[in-house]
Formats: sequence, structure tokens, C-alpha cells
Amino acid sequence: MAASAPRTVLVTGGAGFIGTHASVELLNAGDTVVVFDNLCNSSIKSLAAVQRVTNRGLNFVEGDLRDAASLQDVFDRYPIDAVLHFGGLKAVGESVEKPLLYYDNNVSGTLNLVSAMAAHQVKTLVFSSSATVYGDPDQVPITESAPTRATNAYGRSKLMIEEMLRDLYAADPQWRISVLRYFNPVGAHASGELGEDPCGAPNNLLPYIAQVAIGRLPYLRVFGNDYPTDDGTGVRDYVHVVDLARGHLAALKYLDTGPQFAVHNLGTGQGYSVMEAIRAFETAADKPIPFKVVARRDGDIAACYADTSKALRELGWQASMNLAQMCRDAWHWQSRHPNGFG
Repeated sequence: MAASAPRTVLVTGGAGFIGTHASVELLNAGDTVVVFDNLCNSSIKSLAAVQRVTNRGLNFVEGDLRDAASLQDVFDRYPIDAVLHFGGLKAVGESVEKPLLYYDNNVSGTLNLVSAMAAHQVKTLVFSSSATVYGDPDQVPITESAPTRATNAYGRSKLMIEEMLRDLYAADPQWRISVLRYFNPVGAHASGELGEDPCGAPNNLLPYIAQVAIGRLPYLRVFGNDYPTDDGTGVRDYVHVVDLARGHLAALKYLDTGPQFAVHNLGTGQGYSVMEAIRAFETAADKPIPFKVVARRDGDIAACYADTSKALRELGWQASMNLAQMCRDAWHWQSRHPNGFG
């Protein structure tokens, strides 16, 4: 496919972990970026870092997806050509405790977004979905045709949005919609200027390990070592956030071929256990990572990793970085920024 002409892209949740890295890739490709974020789980300093590593400016609008008027205003002010939609809450445990918050923020927020897009005839959307929509898979690796059966409010909110977008495309086939189901984004920008900076205690394995390594947390809890895996700990597909960000540009390019509704997995296609992740991070940081094995968590599954052949075949995308590189870049970020952007 020929290179796309520069465009103006709205990036919802663009101050967050994946949104900032996607913004870097867009700016490096010559696109104009408009970030829309309420900063509830991110820092304005992340956007300064994006501009430093790209040596390019971007536009920032502080706003909430649940505020329909502020979304309409963004589309009135900027000539938006396409939207990358990362804006959403993403903590599985919190979603179980506060399901209505997740349905309000994620589902209602997306409804407002696509309504504003439709009103302004902007019909190109890349949606940040999740492998959580698959629930406990019958088999691995997981293909896009596997049954969807999310087991928590976070996953169900993603699945509801997918169905909403599928219905939207069925009603108006002029839409160009890419649904990207990604697995476990980790790592950081190679510059060490951008990385994952969760508010409060991290919910995901790699940033938790990083904060143990830097001394912010005393030890890692390993939830179960009696799973039917090689070392008894859970196996997951970790994908470098820069690879993931580039997958969104590949999806935009794919949508240039015409109206469609497309679903793709983004992962490495390889599963790594919790213990393998700990050992890889110990090598990257050159220090031991203290951990304690505790009881399994409700809802955790033994193994989850992607079949990524469809993304390679249709998007021309595949992950290029392995677990060692993910841990190296995550440690480079964390060691340079012991307190994140704070």
C-alpha cells in the first residue's frame, strides 16, 4: 500500500501509556495529533515528553468522554480525519468493585464519541479493545474467531463497545472501523522519556515488578504457582508498547483501503510465565526481584496468548521486540524516573 497522506488524528486517552506512544508514532509519520484526555489516570507531563522525543508539537484538549458538549467542541475546532480511541478505565479488579463506573465511562463515553464523529462525518476509527473479551479460552493461541465471553466488567465493557461498533457499521457501511484486541502492553520508549506511570499501586505485572526493582514496593506477590503450566505460574502474551503503537498506524493504513469492520489481535504470539518475566527483569535491572507466592486470584486463568497471523496477513504487522527488550526498556524508564512523571 502507498504511504498515507498526513492527516489530523484525534487520540482519546492520549496522555496515557499507550496513547502517548501512539502519538509519538503519529507525529513521526507526519500526522497532526489532537489529544483528548481527562488526566484521571495520566499526567500532562507525558505530553511534554512526547513533544521532546519527536521534536514536534501537538494539540491538547482536557475533557471527559462523558461530556458530549466538549467532544462536539473538539470536532468543531479541529479538522479531524480519524480517531484512535484509547480513552477508558482499565483495571480489572476495580471494574468488579465498580461496574457502573466502567459502563458509564467506557461504554457511554464511546457512545458520545461515535455520535460526535457521525455528526461531523468522521467515520474512521481504531478502537483499543482487549484480549479480556475472550475470557478463559478453550485453546491457545487465541484466534480472532474464538468465542468471546468476558468474565469481568472491564472486559464486558470492551465487548459491549465492539458490538456497538459492529451494529454501527451494519447500519452505515461507510464506516471504517478497526478493533484491535491487544494482550499485555509493556516496555517503554527507548529514549527513557516515556513509560508506564500508573496512579496508585500498579494493576499489571511488569510495572509492579519495575516498582519493586526501584524500591517503591517491597516485593511482588505471585498469585498462584499451581497452574498447569511449565513452572506453575500464569502464562501471558506481553507485547512491547512501541510495537503496539505501530500496530495502530498499520490499522489506519489498512482502513485506507475502504469501508470495513475489522478485528485483529495484537501480541507476540508467545506466552511467558510470571517467573520468566521476573527472571528477565532481574537480568535487565541486574538485581534480584523479591517475591512471595500467594493464593490464586478469582478469575485468573492459566494461559492466554495470541494467534497473530491475521494481523501479519492483513495489516502487515508483527511484533519485533522480545521479553528481554521489553524489560530493558521498562527498566530504563523506571530507573530514570523513579517516581514516574511525578
